[in-house]
Amino acid sequence: MQYLHMTEDENGVSYFADVEIPLSSGDFAPPAPTMPISQKEDCKHLLYLVLPAGWGGAKHPSPRRQVGFCLSGRLRVEAGSGEVREFGAGAIWRMEDVSGSGHTTTVLGDEDVQLSIVQLE
Repeated sequence: MQYLHMTEDENGVSYFADVEIPLSSGDFAPPAPTMPISQKEDCKHLLYLVLPAGWGGAKHPSPRRQVGFCLSGRLRVEAGSGEVREFGAGAIWRMEDVSGSGHTTTVLGDEDVQLSIVQLE
């Protein structure tokens, strides 16, 4: 399993990296059989939001360290480095560009983007 990691360098310029989530065999819901599972990570908040069709924001940093899960629609995100990624339903990305110049997000197409956001400690 992978996620898209958006972080920033020492100059505050955001950039992307594809990261593999380490999984190992473990018990999640005994007596169900073991399954590949990640380590737990402490979380602060869970929220849901909708980016309406046609929405496009100004360049901004992430409000806090968080993980986004795209439930529907398509997004285009441009990192401060100029690299662009597009993704849709099923995409997972971790946003840790919290203090630099940030990134730009744009909704693609005529469908709203529905997101679930888990904000980290």
